Amino acid sequence: QVQLVESGGGLVRPGGSLRLSCTASGSIFSINAMGWYRQVPGKERELVGTITSGGSINYAESVKGRFTIVRDKARVTVYLQMNSLKPEDTAVYYCNAAGVKEIRYYSTDYVRDYWGQGTQVTVSS
Repeated sequence: QVQLVESGGGLVRPGGSLRLSCTASGSIFSINAMGWYRQVPGKERELVGTITSGGSINYAESVKGRFTIVRDKARVTVYLQMNSLKPEDTAVYYCNAAGVKEIRYYSTDYVRDYWGQGTQVTVSS
C-alpha cells in the first residue's frame, strides 16, 4: 500500500507565502507524476500544478507566476511554494501521485493513482 502525507497548510494574510509538502511512502517502484489539486465546498476539485518524473510541469492559469512546484531527486516528495497568495486561493489542497507502480507489480502494466488527506489553506486578513 502507498500513502501520501501532506503538511504545510495554515492561515496566511493576502500577499503572504506558504509551502506545502507531500511525501509518498510504501512499496513504491515508480511514480509517473505528482502534483497538487484544490477544492472548495460546492465546487469540483481543480488542478493546481503537476510535475512528471521527467520534470515536465503544468500549472493552472490562475497560479502561474505565483506558485512553484518542485519534486525531490528521489521523486517521492513534492513541494508547492505558494507566493502572493490571494483570498481566492483558500481551499483544501490535496496531493496526488499519478501512475504509481508498486513493487509487487513491477513486471506488469498495473498502476494506480493515490490521494493525500488534504490540508487547509486559508488566505484572509
